[in-house]
Amino acid sequence: MGVSCEVCGRGLGGTGANREALWACPSAVWACPSAVWACPAAVWACPSAVWACPSAVWACPAAVSRRRACALRGTGAAMAHGHGPGRCRCCGEEAAERGAAWGLYLRIDRQRLQCLNERREGSGATVFRPWEERGDRSQFVESDDDEELLFNIPFTGSVKLKGVIVMGEDDGTHPAEMRLFRNIPHMSFDDTAKEPEQSFSLSRDPSGELEYPTKISRFSNVHHLSMHFPKNFGAETTKIFYIGLRGEWAEAHRHQVTICNYEASANPADHKLEQITPQTHFIS
Repeated sequence: MGVSCEVCGRGLGGTGANREALWACPSAVWACPSAVWACPAAVWACPSAVWACPSAVWACPAAVSRRRACALRGTGAAMAHGHGPGRCRCCGEEAAERGAAWGLYLRIDRQRLQCLNERREGSGATVFRPWEERGDRSQFVESDDDEELLFNIPFTGSVKLKGVIVMGEDDGTHPAEMRLFRNIPHMSFDDTAKEPEQSFSLSRDPSGELEYPTKISRFSNVHHLSMHFPKNFGAETTKIFYIGLRGEWAEAHRHQVTICNYEASANPADHKLEQITPQTHFIS
């Protein structure tokens, strides 16, 4: 079925992509949203076309932030993001950059990582993984006795924490509140009565896209981070699939210790001085 421009009346062809007509009349993309599917590259002629046809965003989610859609490899209609030969060039680059930004999971001392009230031992550590693997629903932590979870996260150096992502189910098991504490090793549930450095009211995020920015002045020199999730959206237990940590890491500097012995009182025998015979020299 052919597509025509509502402004100039020019025929734009069918889904086979009449590219020349679209470039000749960029406004056709805006007036005829379906034209985006006829020629994905046409959105370069009219960046606002993304807003005219929201479904075109599926061709490239990055178009929302960049206010344009991407030219796709290959021909034919726009393809779903990230699949097949029509994979978007800039989306892959942007995903790689974003994945690297959420790389603080690599700086966690996993041997000392703790998750209190986890139903399955060791499951709490699995939620700290690459951003690209956040959609793996086989890895999650679920609370045991009640809805509370407490993570004690030691780092291998000094961290400046800038943002946090918390991904759960789109139901009552998703945590509803997050409280952050810094540099309190081996924190217990009794310790959570203290005032946190920062707290957040969470929204359900089943896709792991919502970022909660921290107050960097309070999290600029973090060696140990504690994350307390005191409640959820009404379920008996809390379930978390992914926790992302964004920020900067610096290697910890270890100072060598010099051991000095001090005498309570001097022992003359230990401090013998050679007698010095004064000599007089005459100059003639």
